[in-house]
Amino acid sequence: MNKCRPYPQVIISRKAGLSLASGHPWVFEGEVRAMHPSPIDAHPAVNGEAVDIFEEGGAWRGIGLLSEKSKIRVRVITRNTNDRIDEAFWKRKIIWAWNYRKTVMSHRTLMGYEPDTNCCRILFSEADGFPGLTVDRYEETLVTQVGTVGMEKLRPILYPLLLQILQKDGEKVNAIYERNDGPNRVKEGLDLYKGWWPNIGENPSSKPTHCSVQENGLRYDIDLEKSQKTGFFLDQKYNRRAVRDLAEGRRVLDCFCHVGPFGLNAMAGKASFVREVDINETAIELARRNARLNGFLSDQEQENSHIAFTCANVMEYLPKLTHDRALLSQQGGPFDLIVLDPPAFTKSRSTISRALKGYREINCAALRLLPRGGYLATCSCSRFMTRNLFIRAIGEAAHDANVTLRQIEERQQAPDHPIIWGIPETHYLDFFIFQIV
Repeated sequence: MNKCRPYPQVIISRKAGLSLASGHPWVFEGEVRAMHPSPIDAHPAVNGEAVDIFEEGGAWRGIGLLSEKSKIRVRVITRNTNDRIDEAFWKRKIIWAWNYRKTVMSHRTLMGYEPDTNCCRILFSEADGFPGLTVDRYEETLVTQVGTVGMEKLRPILYPLLLQILQKDGEKVNAIYERNDGPNRVKEGLDLYKGWWPNIGENPSSKPTHCSVQENGLRYDIDLEKSQKTGFFLDQKYNRRAVRDLAEGRRVLDCFCHVGPFGLNAMAGKASFVREVDINETAIELARRNARLNGFLSDQEQENSHIAFTCANVMEYLPKLTHDRALLSQQGGPFDLIVLDPPAFTKSRSTISRALKGYREINCAALRLLPRGGYLATCSCSRFMTRNLFIRAIGEAAHDANVTLRQIEERQQAPDHPIIWGIPETHYLDFFIFQIV
């Protein structure tokens, strides 16, 4: 095999070979033993381009993209010896990814509302074989994030293919906004930038970065330029519906509300009252705007007897409600359904113990606020806070609050953010719903 393949070669340790054989797609810097030029024409390995991966001793382990400046030195893109890394290869992979979304989401669409694929993640990095690239669809606009040099070089091929494949399938998609401002790009030696991708026949530089989209039958004003991630958290789509199903007649406290989707789903589920809370004033204003878009507030109202908003640090806010019954009443309590959707409390293994404490504290405070028979929807979105660690934090919180939990549901991210066995990094969101008994 070594003599007839066209790609430069990376020779890796046996340990790294075992990891790749188990399904994980990364080769780390310290696992590279040697690099050789192509056996066909002697061209050397080039940063961001395809290389063959061979284990010490000769076993072929796949084709990957080289990242010379990253600690993750090679990322596997195929384990099929017959693949050639050309435009047709990437086109097939995009078609597979899009067909998968249609298959797993189309049957979930709420009757009378938009298809669930109108707003969804179309490409999820390693989970779809595009390491370092995520593509989210917000109706007519795709928002992309590129975090590796390999995907950066492939943009001129991948972006037109995305538009072509979706448009050929009858989807009205006509613009791409790039959110290439994530810190991982620095590790790859890439510049930080964001803006409209201009290569679509016209220069969209004056196109507004706000757009109105629909999810679960609700309208949202999305700021593609300034909001977190790509503008919205699509991974919670079906978890929001689960909260909607519980909300009828209940007083709901939506903590870390961002632009309001859990609370607005609760309103759509006929909650008697919803309090939205977030530390970010811009997020609160967007949550108000989204409440107005959906008819839960009039154009003149800041809040009403059914939905209200508080800008506060949830970590301080919840304990205050616990100890101040007058404040609890003023905020619309007592509540019988609390949603906890915090940002990731840890982004590295070194801060896991601090994150564990944070999850325990907020869950304990929420449980102390809830009456017997009340409901808690709680989640963690950090891949370093594993399911077992998160369960531990919730269990310790229940012990500290002196309550017993009845589990109603255990959920994860929506299936357009697929979890690949063998790649634990693809499983990052855990979501539980409990009743206090």
